[in-house]
Amino acid sequence: MACPLASERIWTDKSLYNAAEKKFYESQSKGAVGSCTLVSEIAKARQHIKDSLERMDGIAALASTPGAELLDRLATVEKENCSLKETIKKLENLVLGLTSRVSKLEGGKPAAAPAPAKSAPAPAAKKDDDDDDVDLFGSDEEDDAEAERIREERLKAYAEKKSKKPALIAKSSIILEVKPWDDETDMKELEKNVRTIEMDGLIWGAAKLVPVGYGINKLQICCVIEDDKVSVDELQEKIQEDEDHVQSVDIAAFNKI
Repeated sequence: MACPLASERIWTDKSLYNAAEKKFYESQSKGAVGSCTLVSEIAKARQHIKDSLERMDGIAALASTPGAELLDRLATVEKENCSLKETIKKLENLVLGLTSRVSKLEGGKPAAAPAPAKSAPAPAAKKDDDDDDVDLFGSDEEDDAEAERIREERLKAYAEKKSKKPALIAKSSIILEVKPWDDETDMKELEKNVRTIEMDGLIWGAAKLVPVGYGINKLQICCVIEDDKVSVDELQEKIQEDEDHVQSVDIAAFNKI
């Protein structure tokens, strides 16, 4: 009978093959350092993608259910709401108490007020109604007459004082510009003729010659007039009557005094 192990193939040198395989892979890994670096980078990228997906799943789960922070806030708001309700209730009770006290105080005033005492002297006055009426009306008439007399005296005194006060005289200060015909006009004679004009309420002032051009000068002369007595138009006409010297008369300045 043949041996049962004769047909089996036994690998008696497996340890040697394992050692040779390990040596082969070690030599392969030493010669490919760059490939190992690439493999590690790929592994890192895969891990990063995995972490990102797990994080997104966590966010989605939080969005689908209320978080612990939101629940804490809701609980805090509920507590504050209860506290406010209690405070409002206390204030309402306080206001009701104050209202009742004020109503009691106001209700007690009419009872304590001596209103009847004020009307008590009325019967005594009724005894002599006729005499009292006569005295009262007579005193009113005397007071009215006295007040009227005092008012008339004051008005009369004011009118006398106003009549004695001197009336305000309205005056104006004017600067006239008198222009000659040409440069041969005697300006001294022109000024002399202007100053010879006399009118009630007219006062002549300073004068000067102002160059116009091409050797021609114009006369600027000041005067003060009383508005009620002197007409400016009439004064200009009187100056222009000196036709030998005067071409025109203009008003350079006009001021109320």
